[in-house]
Amino acid sequence: MLLAVEPALWNSLTQYLINGLTFGALIALIALGYTMVYGIVELINFAHGDLFMLGSFASLSLLALLGFGGLGFTATMTDASSFVIAGVLIGCAILSVLFCAGLNFAVEYTVYRPLRNAPKLAPLVSAIGVSFIFMNAGLFWGGPQDVNFPDLISNDNLLGKDAAIRITYKDVLIIAVTVPLMLALTIFVKVTRLGKAMRATAQNPTAASLMGIDTNFVISATFVIGGALAGAASLIYAVSMNTISYQMGFQNGLYAFTAAVLGGIGRIPGAVLGGLIIGLVRSFGSAFVGEMWVNALVFGILIIILIFRPTGLLGTPVREKV
Repeated sequence: MLLAVEPALWNSLTQYLINGLTFGALIALIALGYTMVYGIVELINFAHGDLFMLGSFASLSLLALLGFGGLGFTATMTDASSFVIAGVLIGCAILSVLFCAGLNFAVEYTVYRPLRNAPKLAPLVSAIGVSFIFMNAGLFWGGPQDVNFPDLISNDNLLGKDAAIRITYKDVLIIAVTVPLMLALTIFVKVTRLGKAMRATAQNPTAASLMGIDTNFVISATFVIGGALAGAASLIYAVSMNTISYQMGFQNGLYAFTAAVLGGIGRIPGAVLGGLIIGLVRSFGSAFVGEMWVNALVFGILIIILIFRPTGLLGTPVREKV
């Protein structure tokens, strides 16, 4: 009897692991925007999650313009050719990335930059205000109800219809997009001239400015990159979940912020590690503890870790700047 139960148990554990890693990779992609901005200007950009939400509505609006659906549309594109679907996905990706990057730059230029030398509480409160503005923009854009996103990618099991473990094209898409983006960002920050300027600005903005680095440009570029990552994540989320709403930015933004803090805010590997941990805790917690207790479990683990590691799992103690 035990031998009969064990394969089913291992299959379930493997499925929870796959679900946790895919969701965690998506959360990590959103968390990178938080951690990059904080690492340079020490600002917790609470509007980042709602920016991610607006990117999904931008993609949905493009689909409406192309005649593939729109707000409130429920349909699939399984009858369309692979080339058409690929073209639509590429178009949506370009739009969502440019839209979120441009909007993030506009917010940095008009809201955060004038407050850069103000007390830290001022930009923090402003970020909360921008978050509410974005959320209400999403409410106006998509309405108060959940909105169906066209099914652009097949949900068939790659392992076969009768396989005990389920891996779909959507799971592959999440990993195939997020992992290269994370690696490219890491290489960019470590190797390129702008990446080195970002690290110098993060370490000491005044010294970086004296060395000829345009810190305003570096900070703006950081917001642009963070917004672009949010745009990419918004499309992947919409394509994978097939449901978007004006409130999804708050929930997923909170997960992403928690991931950044858990891994060590300001550190790119920390955001990735934190996102994967939250994805796994959410997946296994939902299965063994219950969906209604998942948030309490996630934040309970966060509190316990921060008690022993106040700077996060990969964070290092730093001297307070005065």
